[in-house]
Amino acid sequence: MSGFYRRGPSRTLLLTHYLSKLSPTVLGMALMFVSTLAFTGMQASIRVVATDAVNPLPPAEVAFFRNLFGLLALAPLFFRLGPSPLKTRRIGLHLLRAGLQAGGMLCFFTAVTLIPLAEITALSFSAPLFATLLAVVLLGERVRTRRLAALAVGFVGVVVVLRPGVEALSLGVILVLGSSLGWAAAMTMIKSLSRTDSAFALTFYAALFMTPLTLVPAALEWTHPSFAQLGWLLVLGTLGTVGHLAFAQALKIAELSAVLPLDFLRLVWASMIGIWFFGEMPTLWTLAGGAMIFAGASYIAFREAQISRERRAAASSEPASEPGNPPPQGKPPGQLVAPQARTVG
Repeated sequence: MSGFYRRGPSRTLLLTHYLSKLSPTVLGMALMFVSTLAFTGMQASIRVVATDAVNPLPPAEVAFFRNLFGLLALAPLFFRLGPSPLKTRRIGLHLLRAGLQAGGMLCFFTAVTLIPLAEITALSFSAPLFATLLAVVLLGERVRTRRLAALAVGFVGVVVVLRPGVEALSLGVILVLGSSLGWAAAMTMIKSLSRTDSAFALTFYAALFMTPLTLVPAALEWTHPSFAQLGWLLVLGTLGTVGHLAFAQALKIAELSAVLPLDFLRLVWASMIGIWFFGEMPTLWTLAGGAMIFAGASYIAFREAQISRERRAAASSEPASEPGNPPPQGKPPGQLVAPQARTVG
């Protein structure tokens, strides 16, 4: 009789077993694929609830629920991992980063209600371009010819999408570019935070702080959501959290050159969803400009990863100074390049 009640391995254990057999590259590519679907599904869900013909929800309220339900979606991971991954000594920087992302999110969610999904996705690829510019201005990085060329290609792509002089610069376009700028500023902080804090901590603190930050503007124009809309909001928040976790984990376990090209699928999914569900036919200018923006941003990411590996290799091969002997001239102990003027190619 005991054999009758004996249960086989759980589905979770079987899934873990199969995933453990995959190489880091294949698993990273799979996670990046999941993240593109999740992020695009989140954008479509925003459009559904914020442009409802009967009871449209304000974008600020949608942003609040996205963060609230995203935070709740992290609860199972919190109970499984415990509080240890959340340890940080940089809570102030987490809060500042959340403030920038909250502003960018409000701009982005409003833009989703105003312009086609494919155009939003194409312009959102510009965030790494703005991040590079901010690194030059704020961190004193020197950019060499190849990255300057990539920046030029990316920003030409932005011009191709916008076509100034041919089409008027709409509020939606201004908002999505503003959201990219806010995300770029947050990216500079994420780079610093990721050196000391876990990916789970970065996701958790962002949701924790952004929930009350987006509640303030949401309360000013609150609209009671229907039960169906609450379901959409739950899906939206979960997709956003899954997308961020999958993206972060893909970059962590696999080479950037293997997984980042798959992020372009967001433009493919956004175009398909726009055509099938919202009657939005993407223009050739949007697709071509989006490809140029993505190419420029991707090269910058690849080059940055390459230089980071070279610096780590140089640091590991650097011989330790003998007691009583000063370190080599112009190179402080344990530091290869002065932080205020890092040269990045």
